[in-house]
Amino acid sequence: MLAKPFCELMCRALVPFKRTLAALVLLATCPIAIGQTYPLRTVKIIVPFAAGGPADNYARFIAQRLQDALGQPFVVDNRAGAGSVIGTDVVAKSPADGYTLLLMSNAHTVNETLIPNKPFVLLRDFVPVTPINYSDLVLVAHPALPDATLQDLIKHAKAQPGKINYASSGPGTPYHMAGELFKSMAGVSLVHIPYKGSSGARSDVIGGQVELMFDAVTIMADQIRAGKVRALATTGRQRSAVLPEVPTVNEAGVAGYEATIWLGLMAPKGTPKAVVDRLNGAVGKIASQPEVQQVWAKQGATALVMNPEVFDKYVRDDVLKWAGVIKTAGINAD
Repeated sequence: MLAKPFCELMCRALVPFKRTLAALVLLATCPIAIGQTYPLRTVKIIVPFAAGGPADNYARFIAQRLQDALGQPFVVDNRAGAGSVIGTDVVAKSPADGYTLLLMSNAHTVNETLIPNKPFVLLRDFVPVTPINYSDLVLVAHPALPDATLQDLIKHAKAQPGKINYASSGPGTPYHMAGELFKSMAGVSLVHIPYKGSSGARSDVIGGQVELMFDAVTIMADQIRAGKVRALATTGRQRSAVLPEVPTVNEAGVAGYEATIWLGLMAPKGTPKAVVDRLNGAVGKIASQPEVQQVWAKQGATALVMNPEVFDKYVRDDVLKWAGVIKTAGINAD
């Protein structure tokens, strides 16, 4: 067996000749060179959500820029269904070579507890690669609700437990989980009204059939400015660039509250660390570009940049966070 330093020198020396057959065979088995030469062919990013939604749009945004940065096609493949389980399982069963990636969100960290009988376990069958960004939600109220501030709402809800309703796009969705986290941390009793999608919930809040809703900042911004709903607070760690005049839930008195929709990439367990590091570095550079951050800010999104080890902890902590909320609220997937 060749000594490790000599092997590394040989691998690096072969990189400029990676298009020759002999070099490709040798490079494919060299850990040093795998990271330097990856990717050598098309990379597929499986999005386990419907085409046209925010997750799909950001996946395509990142895919195009990864293609420009790394010199090989990055293509998006939508495999929606079963609350993200179908597409995620496809990636879990794919070769651990870096050529099939998962576009994941905190829907996955929620599902770890909400859907216990999945054919995969997130942190057993995947390795976290890189975060991409997070998007704020905003808590809105119909103008008929007398509460002008978040603290007013909390006092009202405590005085009349179970009398105020909030809508969501369905059990286990980010909008529902934001509401349950708020109930738990603020110590209030609100009644959850689930809908089969955001549009019905949004229409009923605007129409006054339901008092409250956590919704996407960019979708509700125009309704807020038109006076159709009142913004009480946004849910991120800092104020939203879309609604900078609106305080965060944390600022408004619920210390430590944060409930965003975040996105990242994962790969099948066993994917070479050199490949994970190369992808992490490439996405981090994209997300750190001022022009990218400006585009995302207009869409209500903020870049997330972490190395793979920090992102791994971020995912694990998120699983525990939502597990606690689900247990406390007694939420199930039905």
